[in-house]
Amino acid sequence: MQIQVLKSKIHRVTVTEANLHYMGSITIDERLMEAANMLEGEKVQVINVNNGERLETYVIRGEKDSGTICLNGPAARKALVGDVVIIISYATMDFESAKTFKPGLIFPNESTNLLIP
Repeated sequence: MQIQVLKSKIHRVTVTEANLHYMGSITIDERLMEAANMLEGEKVQVINVNNGERLETYVIRGEKDSGTICLNGPAARKALVGDVVIIISYATMDFESAKTFKPGLIFPNESTNLLIP
């Protein structure tokens, strides 16, 4: 049996940009991607803490250590600059593997979006 489980989570980061006229996706600081074990092009769910909106999109790599969290294209309508979001990805794996799998969970500084040392 295959099940979906939490693979990666960037917990509570602040939206720094919203670019309506870009092709779509979410741009995430490369350091945050690496720490959470996310890949460019990976499907993610974005949950807006401020307004309850949820959306699915894919990741674009942002400049390392920039703190960038940018919603692009139609996703830009789902959050305002300054909104706090949670970014989650899931993985499909067999039931037994899921029992011991450890997701990549990170908790950056909410005001800078940088990792807390």
